[in-house]
Amino acid sequence: MWDRVAASDPGLLRLAAGLRTTGAIALTLGVLAPWGVGVSHLVAGAITAMVATFAIQEKRRGPQGVTLALGLPVASASVALATLLHNLVVAGDVFFVVLIFGAVYGRRFGDRGHALGMIAFQTHFVALFVGVRTGNLPGFLGTVAVAFACSALARFVLVPQTSAGIFHRLRRAFRARLAQLMDAQLELLDAGPQDVERALAHLRERTARLHETALMIQGRLEEGTPDAASARLVQRRVADAEITAERLGLLLLTARSVERADTLTLHLPGAPVPEGGRLPVRDAARDTLRRDLSALQVLAREPDAAGSSRAYLRNRLLGYRDEENLPDGPTAVQDVFRGIGEAARAVLGLRIVLDGARDDADDSAETARSREELDAEDAALEAEEEPEQRGLARPTTRAALQVAVGSSLAIVGGEFLSSQRWYWAVLTCWIVFINTASTGEILVKGYRRLLGTVLGVVAGLVLAGLVGRHTWTAFGLVLLCVFAMFYTAPLSYTLMSFFVTAALGVLYTLLHTFSLSVLVLRVEETALGAACGVIAAALVLPVHTDRRTNELLEAVLDHLADVTSGALDQLSGARADDLLERARELDQALADLLGATQPLTHPVSPLRGRKDTARYVVALLETCAYHARSLAATAELLPTHPSIAADPRLRGAGTRIVENVGAVAAHVRGEPSAVRTGASIASLLRPGRYGTPRYGRVTDRVLRHLQRLDEAVVGLARPLKVPVKAETGDAAAS
Repeated sequence: MWDRVAASDPGLLRLAAGLRTTGAIALTLGVLAPWGVGVSHLVAGAITAMVATFAIQEKRRGPQGVTLALGLPVASASVALATLLHNLVVAGDVFFVVLIFGAVYGRRFGDRGHALGMIAFQTHFVALFVGVRTGNLPGFLGTVAVAFACSALARFVLVPQTSAGIFHRLRRAFRARLAQLMDAQLELLDAGPQDVERALAHLRERTARLHETALMIQGRLEEGTPDAASARLVQRRVADAEITAERLGLLLLTARSVERADTLTLHLPGAPVPEGGRLPVRDAARDTLRRDLSALQVLAREPDAAGSSRAYLRNRLLGYRDEENLPDGPTAVQDVFRGIGEAARAVLGLRIVLDGARDDADDSAETARSREELDAEDAALEAEEEPEQRGLARPTTRAALQVAVGSSLAIVGGEFLSSQRWYWAVLTCWIVFINTASTGEILVKGYRRLLGTVLGVVAGLVLAGLVGRHTWTAFGLVLLCVFAMFYTAPLSYTLMSFFVTAALGVLYTLLHTFSLSVLVLRVEETALGAACGVIAAALVLPVHTDRRTNELLEAVLDHLADVTSGALDQLSGARADDLLERARELDQALADLLGATQPLTHPVSPLRGRKDTARYVVALLETCAYHARSLAATAELLPTHPSIAADPRLRGAGTRIVENVGAVAAHVRGEPSAVRTGASIASLLRPGRYGTPRYGRVTDRVLRHLQRLDEAVVGLARPLKVPVKAETGDAAAS
């Protein structure tokens, strides 16, 4: 059960965020209540504690403390200025817009600038919400100080999180998701013809979740490991485990088919399943496969287990790396056993690097050989900035101008709707610009916030009717809503907006301002704020979704070409380079592209053709990234692996792939280009040509990855409308 929790919330980051925020609010209420302060002070303290807690996103405890200390004077000044300018309507509105511009512009200064800007804006909003006036300003400034102190106590004492602790929990989550992926592989092995689609969907989902956790680990390497060499080693082992696990699923899909499965099938929902039925139910090879997949799952899930039984399982599975130990059966089934052997080696490497485990007393000869290979690779691992955009081209400057214009529109429109609660429109306009970069993303986020708000209004009505005037019952419900808001925020922005609005309904009850008309006004102001945000994004230095996705697509292609060419150079005998770091940059660029295509792939999008095209292109790029990662991992084995040797022919054979990636990128930029097709990669490496070394020096796996990468890159030409030209025989041979 704990593994399930760890897998559903890698690093327990969402759980910690929810507990830390609710803990800070509860502490604030507990400190303020004995002093007999009014409900407005309690509400202000609760909201300020929440803001002071969630705004700080730095990874190390030291910088978090500094930002929190700086946040207190910033919040106090913001509350004081909001109070002093209350009666000066024009000056107050102008200052609010300037504050919004500065808060968004502050993102260019990193996590601290982003946090201080958010604290300044949100506490200004709190002053407007609870109605701070000059006479009670000192009391509210004291409330702000209490809230910040309680936030610090919750962060550093009640729910402490260290970089090492988060990294340890992320490692556990990776293992748990690795075991869940093997569960899906077992389901695929047993699935009948009617169940194979569902099993394949589970396999895709678990593969994507494992990749997500690998990216999270890579993002924490610097803080979670003692030095650069350790970080590089962990990165290598995690990448090995991810690649071998994904390859094992592909081999299983091939084994139950009459044709080799396409890697695209693992990345594109709705892709056709390869023809063929399930493996024979009573076939000995299938029974052995199931037993060994279960054994591999045990090795992955229970890293701390020891003893002769574990050693027996490990020895048996690693034995499949030796051809003599493969069971009799079709070649495709034997390939699955080979994949199990490689996955067991990756799990062993993961155990050694993450746990320092050296339980080698019962090692077989094959297990000892695997350890020697891993040790040799570990010993071999030794521990270009992009030009900064300036002026209006800088994303933070553009976003600051857009949100300032949108907020100005929201202030004017909000005043027409309500002279007292116009700030809800400004808040929505501000929020839809957070973590968005294109007009389409802002439109989708605004839609989700409006939907969550409408649903939250209904929940707020119900909750307000239940709590009545019971103050502490109401605060208890608010705490539950706040916890749910932060726990669900990374999963669904609609759910987060729902819990925010439900909590507001209860808060209005506490402030004796609750009515149906107030909640309806909340919906109206939300819709207005979202509309103002979209209008500003569309008219002020707009970044259209097509432009944004094209920029990110070009970045993905550039990284893909970089990883592929680097791997091919190293496989051809060139000097070793940091390929895993390049592969990490490719994965991050692909994740950014996936987020930017959400406006195109959203269920409410009416452009079905573009939706299908976007999904297909992303799936093809994920396929390309998988094969490029695999090539990079294989290339880094060259210095130590006895069965892989450099072959200078690979550089020439892979030239077409790299050139085709460049041609697709040039087409995206609007430059004339064409993709070339020709003979298969394997045929370009036939022995005896050009006086080159024998064919056997290049492993079949390298050739398979190159061939699939070549096919996937050519496959990008059709949805992106890149011209395709066939090579002549002489051109292909040159």
